[in-house]
Amino acid sequence: MNDVEKLQQMIDESSSIVFFGGAGVSTESGIPDFRSVDGLYHQKYDYPPETILSHTFYRSKTEEFYRFYKDKMLCLDARPNAAHLKLAELEAAGKLKAVITQNIDGLHQAAGSKRVYELHGSVLRNYCESCGKFYDAEYILNSRGVPKCTCGGDIKPDVVLYEEGLDNETISGAIKAISEADMMIIGGTSLVVYPAAGLIDYYRGNKLVLINKAPTSRDSMADLVISGPIGEILSQIEVR
Repeated sequence: MNDVEKLQQMIDESSSIVFFGGAGVSTESGIPDFRSVDGLYHQKYDYPPETILSHTFYRSKTEEFYRFYKDKMLCLDARPNAAHLKLAELEAAGKLKAVITQNIDGLHQAAGSKRVYELHGSVLRNYCESCGKFYDAEYILNSRGVPKCTCGGDIKPDVVLYEEGLDNETISGAIKAISEADMMIIGGTSLVVYPAAGLIDYYRGNKLVLINKAPTSRDSMADLVISGPIGEILSQIEVR
């Protein structure tokens, strides 16, 4: 039995699957991964991306933050790939109970997933810091300099920047879903970003699957490790 057949069997035997994903889920949609060889961290800017995408930098150099953010973080033409679509199909069939993602691109919802815990927020939601008015990502992309509200306030993306804490309600929902799952699939993540990566410690089941192009620090804990692009692998799974 090959790895995909093993994965198929595990999915067939499960009724409460949780998926935990990272940047590798969206690279097949053309969204750059931060840490891969051709990712954002290897491109040249005046400051490293971690610095630019920090709360301190956002506050002190807001215009510079937005120049990078609009250029590199808003991939509004991206479309869901085979991984997003298969996960939505598994949820519609009642097999998958939740998607927990570190991504901020909204592609899981675009594919049809209903219960999505966005640990790091979403570029699709933006709020005025003064009055709370909502703005979409197109408004941000098309604005000049720092996006301004009609009230004159600065607009901030609803994404979790470095130095900012995760949303408590999102964390609680993710922990509950993980702790109740009978199967957990982790895909497209190097599992180095905390506290997000620590959430998998709440999994109590015996069907832990890791799908990633590169090895992770948790491979030894997994019941099945598959190396490769997640969309390519999940597209071979039949939902039944």
